[in-house]
Amino acid sequence: MNTNFILYGAIALFIVGIIMLATSNKKRLATGDWSNTLQWGYLLLMIGVFGILSAGLAWSFTAVLLLFTAFTGAIWLWQKLSHKDKIKPDNNHLRDYMAGFFPIIAVVFVVRTFIVEPFQIPSSSMRSGLVKGDFILVNKFSYGIRVPVLNTVAVPTGSIQRGDVVVFNYPVEPQNNYIKRIVAVGGDTVEYKDKILTVNGKASVDVPQGGYTYPDDGNSNIPRQAEHFQSTFEGKTFDVLKVDGAPSVDAPTWNHYQAMFAQTGFESGLQQNCEYAEDGSGFKCKVPAGKYFAMGDNRDNSADSRYWGFVDDKLIVGKAFMIWLNTGDMSRVGTMIK
Repeated sequence: MNTNFILYGAIALFIVGIIMLATSNKKRLATGDWSNTLQWGYLLLMIGVFGILSAGLAWSFTAVLLLFTAFTGAIWLWQKLSHKDKIKPDNNHLRDYMAGFFPIIAVVFVVRTFIVEPFQIPSSSMRSGLVKGDFILVNKFSYGIRVPVLNTVAVPTGSIQRGDVVVFNYPVEPQNNYIKRIVAVGGDTVEYKDKILTVNGKASVDVPQGGYTYPDDGNSNIPRQAEHFQSTFEGKTFDVLKVDGAPSVDAPTWNHYQAMFAQTGFESGLQQNCEYAEDGSGFKCKVPAGKYFAMGDNRDNSADSRYWGFVDDKLIVGKAFMIWLNTGDMSRVGTMIK
């Protein structure tokens, strides 16, 4: 959805919420409840603030959730300290209404930040294992319990292994999440030559499985063709797709990213750490410490580290482990991610 559309909608809801609060009845009704106008005013105000922070100021969902948790938590504490009469209702509408949100928001914050987070597959870059429309779950503590917003590891619980399918903040636009397979970690030498992946001198074993047809992301009526392989890499077995005749590095895609980086000043680290064959047949990179090299399983239809660079550890969201929903194919529900 267009970011500006979300922002304008959020501003509109914020204004409507302010108007409803200003014109609402501030006293409890005979039933003991607050008026619908007052309640809707607060709700629209919160939705508006959420949209303005996320779409307008590009705050991450975690950052917004942390702010809401802290705000409602402070009001909840204020209510506990100021209104000690457990029998009579609290007649401060701000305190009474907003404090009620705290337990719900706090639980959502803890679960989403430290335990598990849902994520929707936006493209076909991870076919055939993950398809566009899959809703997956991401384990947030596989690679350490992280400090919210800063995303630095506070309590180590594990490390990323080669072959793991990982969700991370896209280095070029950190407000967006990407999902790829980590094929190399800091200190590794990764090479992709003539469609064969090699890390530290060990090549993946790709066994042909026949042809594979899938709908184009832009137009579902247009089929795309690829060759299906079963790949064995670092003790893991998973499926990859390759397009016969396509180069290992697509020149137009490479040029697009280089032009974009020249305009934005983004440092991909590729020129300092990688060598690319002029004919597009392959590349070789030395992965810097604290970073990872990520590739899509749909090798010739994936914008990944070969084009935009390395993934810093501070951008890691978590390990993808299960498909929990696909409204177009319910048989995929419960599938574990290899």
